Order: sequence, then C-alpha cells, then structure tokens
Amino acid sequence: MHLRRYHTATLSEALAQIRTELGPDALVLTTRAIRKAGWRGWIGLRELEVTAAADRLMSENRTEQASRRHVKGQPGVDASLMARLSATGMDRALAEEIAAATPPAPRGSSLANLRGTLAARLAELAPADDRQPAIQVFVGPPGVGKTTTIAKIAAQQRARSGPRLHLVSADGFRVGAVEQLRLYADIVGASFTAARTPRELDAALASNRKTPILVDTAGRSPNDDSAQGLWDVLAGHKDVRTHLVASAGTGARELDQIFDRYQVARPSSIVLTKCDEAMTLSPLVGVLRNRRLPISYLGTGQRVPEDLQRATGDLLAACVIGDWATEQGARQ
Repeated sequence: MHLRRYHTATLSEALAQIRTELGPDALVLTTRAIRKAGWRGWIGLRELEVTAAADRLMSENRTEQASRRHVKGQPGVDASLMARLSATGMDRALAEEIAAATPPAPRGSSLANLRGTLAARLAELAPADDRQPAIQVFVGPPGVGKTTTIAKIAAQQRARSGPRLHLVSADGFRVGAVEQLRLYADIVGASFTAARTPRELDAALASNRKTPILVDTAGRSPNDDSAQGLWDVLAGHKDVRTHLVASAGTGARELDQIFDRYQVARPSSIVLTKCDEAMTLSPLVGVLRNRRLPISYLGTGQRVPEDLQRATGDLLAACVIGDWATEQGARQ
C-alpha cells in the first residue's frame, strides 16, 4: 500500500497529482486546511493537505485513456470523477449521482463538465426569489458572522445607491456586538436601533415600516425565554425573512443539529459564512438538499462589502470543488 500526502493551494491540484501518481483508483483518506509552513503560516496563509493511498503507483507510461475505469458495480460512472467528488467529502451516493450525470469529456475538459453538472444540480439550493423583504432577520450560533453579514449587505446596498436601511441589534447580552453594529450603521449611513427586549424590538419594527430593516440577534440558545419573545414579535409582522447563519466549516452532523435547534425561529433561508476557510462545501450538500432550505448568501472572506455573494448554481459548484476563489475573481 502506497500512502502519500499532498500540499496544494486547491483541491483540483491535489486530485490531479493523486490521479497522476496513484491512479484513478486511489483512495482519498483525509482532506484538511492547514497553516502553511514557516513565516507564511504566521501571517495566516493556509493550504490544503490531502492524504491518499493506493495499492500500487501509476506507471509513468500509462495513458490517460487506459487509466479511466468505472466504479465497480456502477457501470457508466467515471472513477476519476468519483475520486474527485469523494475527496471533497461528498457522501458516496450523491457523488455517484453527480458522476453518472456528468457527460464524457475530451481530455483536459472533465473539470468544466463536472462543474456544469454540479451547477445544474445545485441550482435548486439557490433562491428563486431575490426580492428584498421588508424585514430580514439573522439568527444562528455565536461567532458565525451574523453581524458582519449584515454589514456587508448594508454596504453593498449603499454602493448600489439602494434605499436607506435601518439596522437593529436585538442582542441584549453582548455590549460589544451592539456597538459593532452601531459603528457599521454609521459607516454606511444607515439608521440604527438597539432593541434589548422584545417590546423594544416590536417598537423598532413598527416605527420603521417604510424602511428595509436588518435585524441582528444574539448567539444564545433559540429556546430560552428571551429568544421566544423575539420569535413571537417577528411572527406578528408581515414580510419577514429569517436567515439561519452557519459557518461553512461546520460538519454535516452539526449542521443538522443546528437546523433542529433553530426550527423555532422558522428560518426560510441559510447564509453560509467562512467559505474561504472551509475549502469546500461538499460535506454539507447532502444536508442542505434534505432540508430544502435555499442558500441566500455565501460569505467568502472578511472584507466588507466585497466578500459576500448571492448564491447561484455556478458559485455553489465552484465552492464544492474548491475553486470558489476563481469564480469570485471572475465576478469582480
């Protein structure tokens, strides 16, 4: 058994090296984002570490055509595409479905074909309605980027010369979070209210009915008494969209638990933040498809307002195969 570890900038590069050196039947054991060695790691630069194994090495003279094999028991499924998708953490059943739906491609263009198939399949996770509701509420665990996401949306709105927004902090537990959102509101020229109780939140929503409102919430348990009062207030207002915010680096099982925990908030879409740190969204695709909750935004970095994108099939496909930076660069 040959075991090798690869350090590359993208998953595509790692899979290409694995396919060349170990062959399409190689087994990808682990994928993880790590700090670069030396001073580059100290300044926060990261790379992808992929560990793979194979019974024997590929012959250097073996042709690409001879190396293409079908997965045992799955006629018509390209093993190299299966390896690529499995390496991203996608569950086997979904990987087989995607690989089987990807048409054969000339040498060198299989990645483009795979992205096209992924984009078509993942388009169902992008919202069909991009209308801005009167009230948008952001809920989720602590530290996932709710406040920063609101700041990015508000800044993008200002850059487009859109309608003036009203930002509301319903986080009555963290003074720092309230002041952070107040600062963002000052920067983008939005009005601001700190609502520390459900009654204050209700008053803030009622007094700004002609202004689009973005509401930040505390990262506390959604089932405690204070949170329940907040959900009751929101249920009493019309045209409310609640976004569940979660980190793209969340595990599939943990994301499932987050969905269950925040059902009481009645979210209608999800925001995935920190896509740049997760390297791939693939492990979450199965959960997202099962939950049928559209992805409204993808957070791809810390810059305000640049690093927030509307979810599309093409962008989701790029995030699954670890090529989100290329897709983001093409949009800018």
